[in-house]
Formats: sequence, C-alpha cells, structure tokens
Amino acid sequence: MKTVRDILAKKGTEVLSITPSTSVIDAVKAMAHQKVGALVVLEAGKLKGIISEQDYTRKVILTCLNAEQMLVQDIMTRQVVVTRPDQSIHEVMAIMTDRRIRHLPVMQDGGLVGLVSIGDLVKEIISEQQYIIAQLEHYIQS
Repeated sequence: MKTVRDILAKKGTEVLSITPSTSVIDAVKAMAHQKVGALVVLEAGKLKGIISEQDYTRKVILTCLNAEQMLVQDIMTRQVVVTRPDQSIHEVMAIMTDRRIRHLPVMQDGGLVGLVSIGDLVKEIISEQQYIIAQLEHYIQS
C-alpha cells in the first residue's frame, strides 16, 4: 500500500513557509506567485500553523478586513492536523475528507519533512487504480 513517503519521493520535500508576523497580503501574494493553496507557518523552525486561501477568503474577504494591516498570526489555523511519512494514502485521504482540509504538513521526529495536498493524494490514487486496471486487463487477455 502506498504511503505519504511515496508521494514525497515523487514530488519532493520542499515546503513553502512564512512567519506569523508576515502580513496577510504578502502571504496571499506568495501563494499566488508560487501557485499553491497554502503555506506552512514556521517560527524558529517550529510549526505554528498553516494559512490557506480559504483562511484568507473566510476570515478577511468575507468580513471586509484589510489584508495589508493584518498579520498571518491573526488568521492562520493554529490547530494543525498533521500526518506521518508512514501513513497510507488512504488513511490520509480519510482524514482530509473527514476534516475538510486540503493540505497536511508531514511531520517526523518533531520536524517538518513535507506537505501533501488533496491533489497529491488523488493523483496517486488514480495512478494506483490505473495500474490495477491494466494488470486486470492483462490477466483477462492472457
């Protein structure tokens, strides 16, 4: 069974991050520039939270607040759900579906080692299913 480690081996372990004292507008610009939906919030190398496009939309835009005057720490999600490299992609998909979250930091031995998105999981599951289908078709034809 495929694990988070398998996904990280393909996509890499680079994690885009910002600090809690970054302005919200700078965080949104960074997400747009990097074409990502979330950034991990680190302070002194420690995971402090995560900020996503949803945080911005729900906590800034819909409440008519000024993103230039707000800091990431004002809107970031502090109770971050995380995963481990050895967790199966099916377990992680269930967690993300149940919690309605799109990004999970990957932690090992207290350190951040990667980030997986719902898109990463879907891509891997589809690939796995296509492989199984090909094997079954080969079996049927033999």
